[in-house]
Amino acid sequence: MTAQAELSPAWLTAIDAFMAYISQEKQYSAHTQSQYRLQLQQAAAYFAAHCSSWASVTPELVRRYSMNLRAKQLNPRSINIKLSCVRSLYKFLQRRQSEPCNNPAQGIKGPKFQKPLPKNLDVDQMAQLLEIAPEDELAVRDKAMMELMYSSGLRVSELVNANLGDVRDGEIRVMGKGSKERVVPVGRKALAAIDAWLRLRPSYAPPDELALFVSKRKTRISVRHVRARMKEWGLKQGVSTPVHPHKLRHSFASHILESSGDLRAVQEMLGHSSLSATQAYTHVDFQHLAKVYDHAHPRARKQKP
Repeated sequence: MTAQAELSPAWLTAIDAFMAYISQEKQYSAHTQSQYRLQLQQAAAYFAAHCSSWASVTPELVRRYSMNLRAKQLNPRSINIKLSCVRSLYKFLQRRQSEPCNNPAQGIKGPKFQKPLPKNLDVDQMAQLLEIAPEDELAVRDKAMMELMYSSGLRVSELVNANLGDVRDGEIRVMGKGSKERVVPVGRKALAAIDAWLRLRPSYAPPDELALFVSKRKTRISVRHVRARMKEWGLKQGVSTPVHPHKLRHSFASHILESSGDLRAVQEMLGHSSLSATQAYTHVDFQHLAKVYDHAHPRARKQKP
């Protein structure tokens, strides 16, 4: 029996209201919504064994829930995600309920864990990847997609949702997470690659298709298809590390930050809602600076034997 089937309306009503909120107002992706529902149902199943509703959950019970997750040997990141979902539900209830509602998960932290640094391709690897010979029409399309992702730091969802009219005057208008719109510059090489694809696109797309990038099925290309094609091109081009769409976005951010040092500008171009999300790239940049320091500073250079 699933957690959903075992829960009473006292638990499910709040979850359903929260799901409607993140779907209609926040416009989170279907995947994100399913993850929230799963985490909240699992938390409610634990709490329901000890109390009757979300309103009767205490901070001590949340601590016990956290300890129970640790006892199951879940990794620290998973535990923090589960606690974050519970906190988000209570924040929603605090805003929406007429009577005051405490947040028993507020201030209860999960185990510490080290966030993995974003992985990126260096400039030479990016050049190697993008030196694609136009052997067929789909190669022209794939080159345009990768040039655009690297040029403008797009998420893969933003790439597949791009329409014909979104690229103009050297910029692309992007609809990001939470339906937040932003405008990002597009470099000359990306613009040239897109122009080459647009000359071929009519043989793939019907007149009423708005999508900038389409598949052989003559419909908007899918996220899964983009991932598969980029992985394939990484192997074809002999890139020494696996290639996937988010790695191109990371590479864009790291290379711009390395050259400019302008964290705020990178935040705006990536569409991050908070600067803390962008600050992960400062660690990547620091690794580069550390290498430069080790080779250049007189007190850092190793003595020759």
